[in-house]
Amino acid sequence: MIESLNGKRVLITAGAHGIGLAIARKFLQAGAGVHICDVDAEACQAARAAHPGLSASVTDVSDEAQVLAMFEDVAGRWGKLDALINNAGVSGPTSRLEDTGLDAWRTTLDVNLTGTFLCARSAVPLLRAAGGGSIVNISSVAGRLGFSLRTPYSASKFGLAGLTQTWAMELGPDGIRVNSVLPGVVAGDRVERVIAARAAAGGVSNDEMRMQLVEKVSLRRMTQPEDVANQVAFLCSDDGAMVSGQSISVCGNVEHLG
Repeated sequence: MIESLNGKRVLITAGAHGIGLAIARKFLQAGAGVHICDVDAEACQAARAAHPGLSASVTDVSDEAQVLAMFEDVAGRWGKLDALINNAGVSGPTSRLEDTGLDAWRTTLDVNLTGTFLCARSAVPLLRAAGGGSIVNISSVAGRLGFSLRTPYSASKFGLAGLTQTWAMELGPDGIRVNSVLPGVVAGDRVERVIAARAAAGGVSNDEMRMQLVEKVSLRRMTQPEDVANQVAFLCSDDGAMVSGQSISVCGNVEHLG
């Protein structure tokens, strides 16, 4: 699998930390050329310093002009693209439906759905130029299970399933495979913020909320960013050549979110 990724050209959104950085490392280890983008300029700088050969741009994927500028840069550098990993996403608010503001709803969908659309739209000509390739959308188990107090987030992640299936049908004749990966409770700063918000909303401690989340996972442990990176690498490799239109959970079997 790793050998077939050597020399591939890969763009990873929100690639400066967390799951995105784990994916970037996986592809770099395989010998791929990797470009990341992120809204965090300092994180981009740190990622480039730690990983020579990695290129990066500060980009808000919900901003069309910034996305177009990034893809102009990528096209100038490589001319082609073998894989786009749509990893950028925000958690959105933790609130009851009636307390969820329209601005919070729009911001969540702007990044999680519109950002994915904008990047995929710009990537398609470069993927075609390479003779085909892969788009992998990083979704969530909240895209197959309801998630109370997380209306905008869950709606955006369910939306990615529709985009994935639609684009797989549309782009398949061009040799472009489109899949979604659905992580579960992924260890890291982001889930700790979610735990804190849900704990506050539920009137329990962070430790109790963390335990409640893990107890909903059949394997009784959190997913590691590297687990997600391994699945993404498989989908972009020759070993995943006949996988398209799928939403694949990497979660230890999250039974329910509640």
